[in-house]
Amino acid sequence: MAHGLEAIDWHAPWLTGWSAAGQEAAQQVVAGASVAQALNVLNMCGPQVPRTFVPQAELAPGVAYEQFIFDTHRVPTRDGLHDFFNGLAWLHFPRTKLRLNALQAAQILQTGISPVRGPARDALTVFDENAALLQAPDALWQALVDKDWALLFGELRPLWQSAQLIIFGHALQEKLVQPRKAMTAHVYRVQAQSRKWADVDAWLADSLNVRMLAHKPFAHLPVLGVPQWWADNEVPDFYRDSTVFRAPRPTRDG
Repeated sequence: MAHGLEAIDWHAPWLTGWSAAGQEAAQQVVAGASVAQALNVLNMCGPQVPRTFVPQAELAPGVAYEQFIFDTHRVPTRDGLHDFFNGLAWLHFPRTKLRLNALQAAQILQTGISPVRGPARDALTVFDENAALLQAPDALWQALVDKDWALLFGELRPLWQSAQLIIFGHALQEKLVQPRKAMTAHVYRVQAQSRKWADVDAWLADSLNVRMLAHKPFAHLPVLGVPQWWADNEVPDFYRDSTVFRAPRPTRDG
């Protein structure tokens, strides 16, 4: 057993763009390497990420995970799916991960460590763990924000062909190893001019800030509803499940 990595379906559409490096790292883990060792090999062979992956044991008791990364330039890494996908995010979006880590460290400096993270650190964690990045036409984005599922996946369905959706959050990637209909991403709209991941990474790193994230600029998307991502969603009744595709909350005026 390779810490759960053997269960990953690298042909899943949400792993497009992740699979080349991911399969290479997974093969090394199957051959006996730790997740940290496998990620470090990829880091040395590809674009250099200014962080080293180390065993979780290097994180001293009582030290905040984010602060440790900021201070030591080392990422504590356990042997499992969660930290494996976190490492892949570092390899593919290093500038964004650095930005998120710096924002977390600044919040820790400002407020200290307590059992409750607070709204700023919560927002940063939500992005890191569960965000999806969407580049899409205005009409598609607005229908998603409005939770107008019939429009989003009906009349506007062809527009998904011109959209790019990247599952950024490593916790969401971990859950998608065993996909369920209710799995929902916090979708953040990317307005970079290019769809190359390096350019998206640079745009995100420049745009993210605590004040903006604290206002929860996310739309909620059950990801298995994305056209071509799940065979069952070819049937319109798939989207009529109101426990998953929920109606928008009534406005104060409504």
